[in-house]
Amino acid sequence: MSLLITIAAFLLAIGVLVTFHELGHYWAARLCDVRILRFSIGFGRPLYLKRVGPDQTEWVIAALPLGGYVRMADERDGSAGPDDGPRAFNRKSVWQRIFIVAAGPLANFVLAIAFYWVLFISGVPGTKPYLAQPAPASVAANAGFAEFDLITQVDGREVQTWGDARLALLEAAVRHETVDIEVEEATGHRSIKHLSMARIDKADLDKDFLGKLGMASYRLKIEPVLDVVTPNGAAAKAGLRPGDRIVAGGDKPISRWEELVALIKAHPGNSFPLRVQRDGAEIALSVTPESMTEGGRTFWGIGIRPRVDRLLADRLNTIVRYGPLDAIGQSFSKVLEMSVFSVKMMGRMISGDISWKNLSGPLSIADYAGQSAQLGWIPYLGFLALISISLGVLNLLPIPVLDGGQLMYYMAELLTGSPVSERVMEIGQQVGLTLLLGLTAFAFYNDIHRLVAG
Repeated sequence: MSLLITIAAFLLAIGVLVTFHELGHYWAARLCDVRILRFSIGFGRPLYLKRVGPDQTEWVIAALPLGGYVRMADERDGSAGPDDGPRAFNRKSVWQRIFIVAAGPLANFVLAIAFYWVLFISGVPGTKPYLAQPAPASVAANAGFAEFDLITQVDGREVQTWGDARLALLEAAVRHETVDIEVEEATGHRSIKHLSMARIDKADLDKDFLGKLGMASYRLKIEPVLDVVTPNGAAAKAGLRPGDRIVAGGDKPISRWEELVALIKAHPGNSFPLRVQRDGAEIALSVTPESMTEGGRTFWGIGIRPRVDRLLADRLNTIVRYGPLDAIGQSFSKVLEMSVFSVKMMGRMISGDISWKNLSGPLSIADYAGQSAQLGWIPYLGFLALISISLGVLNLLPIPVLDGGQLMYYMAELLTGSPVSERVMEIGQQVGLTLLLGLTAFAFYNDIHRLVAG
């Protein structure tokens, strides 16, 4: 079931994002009165084809769903008929051609803005950036950070969630700079603390770079005390009751809920002993984890839930929400922020400051699609927004086979007053295709390495 959800979520994501990208080209071409021969989602053999309109435009769904294209009448490749004349793409002014080519990536940015707008008016759940106790003698400890410090600003930029804070800190880590962090201490007092990123190297950015500094998000300490025992579940059948405290699994003491969860995962379908404290006495039980499905996710469990400090849990969590008008501005800002961040990260990869291991391919994207879809529609929509931004940025790169490469030719035409020669374009296409295939192969390698290495 998980695999099916992953495949469906990936195909839906590619279908929506590619379709909207190509619709950007299509609408712009229609506005400029260019004859459109084919609108295709996917490459290769058509699985579905229908001719529509006076131009008999072919609307196609093809066999390979990893992309799409809009084919326009063009005299250079012989696709323009004798009656097309001024409706051929190559006959349009350079500014019209720029508009048509740029409309695809711009459509992805517009789509991302729309996704974020929906998210912001619906409310995006997150964790407030409270800090755990820094590791002794770590960079964070020496900088004066303490347990339950709340990060409010990073280099003057306000942050509301741990995700916001981590992203801002990542940007500073890439630059190896000392970052100014405003925190609200447990006493309510606000102060500025200075965190040096000098110890972070390229390899650390692939891992938990904040962990190397001794910094981590505060995690609610949940004790192994049962609050809910599902009727007829594995725990109930074993004799467990609400209020029981799990003190050991076999000979291993248990003091945190996470340790109990790990023990259950380590015994899928296999019985293991528990020692339970109940009414001042300690009793021995045996429980067998069962396969369970919840929210579309299948896992091994015994049907229990922990007793949680609800007041503290509510204090740690937040929902980022804006009114319909404010959400428009916030959505623009978010898309701009993530676009700039993506460009900077690409630049750092080229300069060697960031490892190329961060480059992800279709397998990783499919995995993220499946994981976010199983968490709910809000994480999935957030995933779609991020991938839409990435698709827009990627297509603006000055690689000849991409939209950015075509825009590079048109910019040269504006400067020189004449179109780039067909020979130059042919060489550019070959170089661009080689580069793109190389990047794709490297991304696939990274995907496979992640799967093998876990």
